[in-house]
Amino acid sequence: MKEDLHRTNSRIFGFTEVRVVGDTVEQGVYPFDVALRMAQDQNLDLIEISASAVPPVCRIADYKKFLYDLKKKQKEIKAKQTIAEVKEVRFGPNTDEHDVNFKLVHSKKFLSEGHKVKAFVFFKGRTIVFKERGEILLLKFAQDLEEYGVVESMPKLEGKRMIMYLIPKKKK
Repeated sequence: MKEDLHRTNSRIFGFTEVRVVGDTVEQGVYPFDVALRMAQDQNLDLIEISASAVPPVCRIADYKKFLYDLKKKQKEIKAKQTIAEVKEVRFGPNTDEHDVNFKLVHSKKFLSEGHKVKAFVFFKGRTIVFKERGEILLLKFAQDLEEYGVVESMPKLEGKRMIMYLIPKKKK
């Protein structure tokens, strides 16, 4: 059998007093045996919530329902979580205006969907001498995406690549 996540009822030990919380009881600090008797009188369980607190916190509730609610909350949190992908847009230092506009349209779509955009200029061979041209290209690209995203990191050269990250703007 799988070990329970929380100690319940008589498995809670080592405490003389506990802080009791719950929907059906008056919250407060009670001696442990009184708190356990309160739970048993209502045909509920005494569930240890936080053993590290002083005094430890225990909830009076039905343990199966407590686990169900906990699982439901975790599922809700997981459903609300969005995973932002990083979409890459690659340029060369001599990329033509039409190609930049084409990649601009895609980047707008990515940012409006909530993804990060990693724009980079790849310098092949001797094109490394055009570092300024690559930086200007990236800055102009960021300026054109101003209403969709914010520059997370300014263009910086890493090896043969000049990289810049854009993150989507928060929706109001």
